[in-house]
Formats: sequence, C-alpha cells, structure tokens
Amino acid sequence: MFRRTVDAISSSGTPRSLDTTRLPFPQTMVACEPPPSSTTRLALPDEADPNAILELDMTPEARDFFAASLRALAASDVPFLVGGAYALAHHAGMRRRTRDLDVFVRRRDVDAALAVLEAAGYATCVAFPHWLAKAWCGDEHVDVIWSSGNGLAEVDDLWFEHASRGEVFGVEVGLCPAEETIFAKAFIQERERYDGADVAHVLRACCEDLNWPRLVARFGEHWRVLLSQLVLFGFIYPTEQHRIPPWVMRELVARLEAEAAAPPEGGRICRGTLLSRAQYLADVDEGWDDARLWPAGSMTSEEIARWTAAIHEPPPHP
Repeated sequence: MFRRTVDAISSSGTPRSLDTTRLPFPQTMVACEPPPSSTTRLALPDEADPNAILELDMTPEARDFFAASLRALAASDVPFLVGGAYALAHHAGMRRRTRDLDVFVRRRDVDAALAVLEAAGYATCVAFPHWLAKAWCGDEHVDVIWSSGNGLAEVDDLWFEHASRGEVFGVEVGLCPAEETIFAKAFIQERERYDGADVAHVLRACCEDLNWPRLVARFGEHWRVLLSQLVLFGFIYPTEQHRIPPWVMRELVARLEAEAAAPPEGGRICRGTLLSRAQYLADVDEGWDDARLWPAGSMTSEEIARWTAAIHEPPPHP
C-alpha cells in the first residue's frame, strides 16, 4: 500500500505537517491493477491472422453482423470503403481491439447504402444529418459515414480513386486511403479522444509512399493542422523526421512566415471547434465566430446544435 504524505508551508516559509485526519481523503491508498487497455499487445500464434486481435472484444453475433453487412454491400452497386481500425491496421500495422465497423460512402450514396442494409434485415437511422448514419443489429452497429463531425472530411471521388484493397471479415473491400486517414484523424483533438498518435503511426509507416502534394492539398486552408502534426512527428520520432520531404516543411513554414508578416485578419473566428466540439464552446459563447458555421464552414446552426447536444446525450437507438 501507499501512504499519503501531506506537507504545507507555514507563514514563516518552513514546511509543517498537516493533520491528515481532517482532510477529506483516506490516509492510505491501495495499489490497484490498471484496467485492460484496448492497445494491449497480445501474443498470437504464428499462423494466426494478424488482424484477429481487432476482433478479440467482439461477440460472435457482432462478427456475423459485420461480415453480413460487408457481404451485402459488396454484392450491391453501392461504392463503399472500410475505415477505422481496419484501415489503420493496413496502413500503419497498428492492430488494436475494436468493437465496431466504419463504412464510408459518398453523400449521394447514403440512402442506397442504408437501403441495402435494411434489405439485409437491419434497422437504420441517420444519427447526424451532416455526417453519420447507423445500422443496428441488437446492440451492435455499423457506422455509415460520409463526412466528419466537424464537416470537413467529406468523402469524395478521390477517396475511391486512391483507396487500398484488403480483406475484412473475409470480404474483399476498399480501404480508406492513407492521406484521407491522416486528414480526418488530424482534426480529432477532443479532451477524451486524440487521434494524433494514429497520425504519427501512419506517417512513420507510410512516409515514402504518401502522395504528399495531394495530402497538402487535402488540408487546404487548414494547412496549419498538417504542419502541427508534422512538427509533432519530429518530436515523437526524432530519428525519423528526415523522412518528411523537405519541400513540404519548407512550403508550410514559408506560409507560416508569410502569414505572420501579413496584417491580421478582421473579425474574431475560432477554428478550435474544428478540433473539438466541446472544448471551444466557451469561446463561441463569448462571441467568437464558429468556424464550422456556413459560410466559413459547411455546417448549419441546426447541425451544430444537434452535434453539440450529443456531447452528453447520444442519439437514441432506433
């Protein structure tokens, strides 16, 4: 066991002991085993499918549901890609337990994709009209995604043109490209979830194979977010930072220098809401313009309100 020691500074500046019996916490703390981590490395037999670790927390019913969903979509005319943990495993070799399945489609194909899943016997609902629907089988669900919570990562033709191929639940599928995986994950910086580690792992695995002009173009006016991830990559892996093409860093740093020398922009816009739907609401309440809101962003006030309400109240199960 660990004993808690509490000292304080007296008015004379010398330490003095406190009477811990009057403090609102126990004087002793018992060491506890940490909870199991979703990223715990497990030993698998040499002949096992390395992707098996992704499914360790799934029930047989969930595996059957996910496999049947992919088979139904693959047999249809609806173009789709698989992302999430499966794309990350493909691009970065990072395999961690997952309990869901992310399917990506173009916005124009959402209704058709949901119709395929409904015909397969699953209930569907549009959780958030600007980016996410779900198909349900009991308590398990498949996410059908056509954008992102901040409205930036709209699935377009380039996702499909540059997709990789892989096998998920025995079904040959397209996998979200590495560039779009980096782009979407770079903006996920919530207090309870930060995907920067995923970005760093994809960069470490794919630096030489990335289409860097396309990646820079994908970030567009939000190039600062890409620059921040590349700077952190050099901090995380100091021996690997040379693998980032020098022209990319020169180009982004030159933009930074040019912006610093330019007159400040008018108005007060907060782009923090593109990184976290919760942590910058105080700024919006103080009168800062929300960068997600049209015309600066792609979302309506109603979509933002619904997405914000779900911070504490998830959308209902159909």
